[in-house]
Amino acid sequence: MTSTTTTTTASATTNSPAALKARRLRDILSSYESVLVAFSGGVDSAYLAIAAQQALGDRALAVTADSPSYPDTHRRLALSIASSFGLAHQIIRTDELHRPEYRANPANRCYYCKDELYSRLAAVAAERGLAVVVDGNNADDRGDYRPGRQAAREHGVRSPLDEAGLTKDEIRELARAAGLASWNEPASACLSSRIPYGHEVSNDVLRQIEQAETALRDLGFRIFRVRHHDDVARLEIARSEMARALDPDVSAQLTSSLEALGYKYVSLDLRGYRLGSLNEALRLRPVAATAGPGSSERKDV
Repeated sequence: MTSTTTTTTASATTNSPAALKARRLRDILSSYESVLVAFSGGVDSAYLAIAAQQALGDRALAVTADSPSYPDTHRRLALSIASSFGLAHQIIRTDELHRPEYRANPANRCYYCKDELYSRLAAVAAERGLAVVVDGNNADDRGDYRPGRQAAREHGVRSPLDEAGLTKDEIRELARAAGLASWNEPASACLSSRIPYGHEVSNDVLRQIEQAETALRDLGFRIFRVRHHDDVARLEIARSEMARALDPDVSAQLTSSLEALGYKYVSLDLRGYRLGSLNEALRLRPVAATAGPGSSERKDV
């Protein structure tokens, strides 16, 4: 832990834009009496949790919310990071699937998920006497369609990475300097984001998607999504990995593995992986149940 802290501190002595913003982040965190970090295990929340620990010591708590839409790979990564950096860490249970608005999967589905999450985190913060709840949203997230941000505002959740002006690339740079092994992990999202809006979210479907993505990971693919279209698995794979997916032996393994999980057809999207591709439907037509909390005219970029 000593060498990690030293490396992180050393990186902050330079005058690079990322280092200057890292100092601003430390000032923001140090201004809190105490903090609860919503810690998913992704690089943003992981770097934030590490920075909070360095700024506040035992007055910082990282909390991971375990739920049906949270992949097991994220859970294991969060536990590994917490152990490696000696973070004060707690896992709680959330259950957005009990909310009919969430299961209906409207375009503002994320609002209901985040409302569930922040309600539970607020309860933990109150129980532990922690003054502020923060999340890992960064400056790059401002232009994306994120209905969950309304839930954050309603619950008074702050986003210090965004407040410091840190972008995703800068966070990766700082995370690498901090010794975070997962600094270059691909962007991730909850399993429900693989299901087109308007199609019901269920535990069975989430488990099918998770097992399908595990099959791709076991075959060595790194950047991908399995988009669930009932009995069709539409694979979005990074263009750099597309040629391998088209190899006859690999494609046969992919097809066999996913058919064993209940998919009748396995298709490869020739446009490749792209962030938030299911939001493309919002540009083309209205999606049922878009009105209400978290609705927004903004679309992802």
